[in-house]
Amino acid sequence: MSPSSLIEWKARGRDFRYRGHAIFWRSEGEPGAPVLLLIHGFPTASWDWEAVWPSLVERHRVLALDMIGFGFSAKPRDYDYSILDQADLHEAFLRAQGVAEYHVLAHDYGDTVAQELLARQREPGERPSLRSVCFLNGGLFPETHRARLVQKLLLSPLGPAIARRSSKARIARSMRAIFGRATPPSAELIDGFWELMSANDGTARLPQLIGYMPERRRHRERWVGALQRSPVPLKLIDGGADPVSGAHMAERYRELVPEPDVTLLPEIGHYPQVEAPAQVLEAYFAFRRSLA
Repeated sequence: MSPSSLIEWKARGRDFRYRGHAIFWRSEGEPGAPVLLLIHGFPTASWDWEAVWPSLVERHRVLALDMIGFGFSAKPRDYDYSILDQADLHEAFLRAQGVAEYHVLAHDYGDTVAQELLARQREPGERPSLRSVCFLNGGLFPETHRARLVQKLLLSPLGPAIARRSSKARIARSMRAIFGRATPPSAELIDGFWELMSANDGTARLPQLIGYMPERRRHRERWVGALQRSPVPLKLIDGGADPVSGAHMAERYRELVPEPDVTLLPEIGHYPQVEAPAQVLEAYFAFRRSLA
């Protein structure tokens, strides 16, 4: 992943309107292939999937967007950012794309959006049919999410001041702390992450976006229940060396989710799709083959 790949990523994207705001999205793959929706994490964007994108596109019609408040999408100041709204955004996007059924591969913040989409599958109403979900590292259970100090500060009354002090150097330190020791982020990757975060005055939105942490606690019964009563197959691929949602989260997943299908990557950190794309693809394709 390099600055040139981010430039190309942006050039290949398009915008659609959601609640009056421009949302960046990308799609590639054969129109008749199974639809795979990629849902990114906090605080980055859909470019997180760049390393696995070519292999996924060979077998799917792949869709990905930058959620509102992230990446190249709009980051409005006066906006009620929430996981529920991000799920609404994805459903609106799928409808606009004419998607009848789809699979999900999600990471971090995107895991929680996927949990909400999963919960909605059991409710009345017309919506695209979710066929399977694969989670990467994320806060599936509020009790196992070990928030970093900067996240706690962003959530506090100091949040706006902390956001104003955001810099590429601080982001680099934060990212290095959550990547695996043998798979640290490159300088080029940090450059890309910083460009995505800072675009459209994005760092100023961080205190609003971080509201997903208390939202997870408020909706724990609904979102953990969605895992426990899932109407579709689930898979977890987890970087075990992640201090935020690593091996300890995978252990909790095994405790709470019936018939858990877990692939643990012991030396990998919080961004498995970036740090170990080949291993993620191998585990994901094995999961999908098992559904056949």
